[in-house]
Amino acid sequence: MSTPLLLSYYGDDLTGSTDVMEALSLHGIKTVLFLAPQSEEKLAPFADYSAIGLAGTSRSESPEWMETHLNNALVWLKSLNASLCHYKVCSTFDSAPNIGNIGKALEIGKALFAQRCVPLVVGAPQLKRYTVFGQHFAAFDGEVHRIDRHPVMSRHPVTPMAEADLRRHLAKQTQLVIGLADLLCLEAANTDTQVDQLSHANDVMLYDTLNRNHQASVGEQLWRTRLPDGSFVVGSSAVEYALVDTWRKQALIPKSAPLFSSPGAVEQIAVVSGSCSEVTARQIRFAEAIGFRAIAIDVVKLIDERTHANTLHQVLKEAIEALNQGESVIVYTAMGPNSDADAVHQGGEKARHLIGRSLGQLLRQMVEAHGLKRIVIAGGDTSSHALSQLGVHALTTRLPLPETPGSPLCIAHSDQPALNGLEVALKGGQIGSESYFISIRDGVA
Repeated sequence: MSTPLLLSYYGDDLTGSTDVMEALSLHGIKTVLFLAPQSEEKLAPFADYSAIGLAGTSRSESPEWMETHLNNALVWLKSLNASLCHYKVCSTFDSAPNIGNIGKALEIGKALFAQRCVPLVVGAPQLKRYTVFGQHFAAFDGEVHRIDRHPVMSRHPVTPMAEADLRRHLAKQTQLVIGLADLLCLEAANTDTQVDQLSHANDVMLYDTLNRNHQASVGEQLWRTRLPDGSFVVGSSAVEYALVDTWRKQALIPKSAPLFSSPGAVEQIAVVSGSCSEVTARQIRFAEAIGFRAIAIDVVKLIDERTHANTLHQVLKEAIEALNQGESVIVYTAMGPNSDADAVHQGGEKARHLIGRSLGQLLRQMVEAHGLKRIVIAGGDTSSHALSQLGVHALTTRLPLPETPGSPLCIAHSDQPALNGLEVALKGGQIGSESYFISIRDGVA
């Protein structure tokens, strides 16, 4: 790479990865997101980019999987010699000892970078996520909830958040000692001294973030305490939002945000959704009410090898018929958090991965059969596995969506002409207003 890298990052799912790409792009930081480690040949077209991401699936994987696959991914990112390497997690911090274990990621990165203390930043006011004295909060329907009382995240079907104190939650996943740089520390006259003392005494240091002033202070500390050969940091896209003020002050990024033009409307789009979120359910109902064709997949039949192929065939047939009639299509496996959750849970990792791959196969066939120019994948866990079926090796930002941060419209880069240049939106379960799918179809920022 010819341009010194400010940042490399690994996203623990695909929507989380595009969340980071959007946060950086909004501040004029050219960012490319790869779906797998790449050769110098594939890196060459992005030689003038300042940030490189790698989309992963660790949010839905076991600690044993992470020992090998995450370690290998971080080794590749470390070889890029960025000033900071970020392991990106969801801003709701939902995770568990047996799946999406953030503690395991901390251990792997800490050892690889030979780092005394790893910073941890989760609160991001831009996303209505707040960490206060170690307790985490998130907004829903205009009201801020403690994360263990959040109407959605406290009931997540795979990784429910039952503890708001992030240090206590994380302590179930790792033996690393976790400190806290709280609001009082960030507002003190001797913040640098306090942070240095906390870093020396702890393996991990969680930073509070309530408002933009705290965020700017966190960014200064992340940059000030980085190691000469690059440092490892864990957190949500709060990491990037925290760093941009410091980078701007040091003239490392543009002074003003770039302008993105709308790509305009398309006649129809295809959406696949594996999201179990009530937010996504509302979006599906809203789109159906204004004319989208919503097609439910029987998850029990989908994950049963005896009925799998026929289930996909029937759904694809209905979807193609709808597209041929000029309709936009939504194919979904869940309508809210209680939709066949027991069947998926009993099927475990294999079932979750199969659902994602199956949705990706359906989406690819719809694109190829109908020449679609714009698509949506909904669900953080789903997106990584679904996009892997599309023959795409990289994404760049086409249009950030400030009204629904974390779900930009992207451009797909592929060696296959039918897929190269495809516009793709990747939506996390909790992201977006009721009209999200309509906004994507109409190209509205």
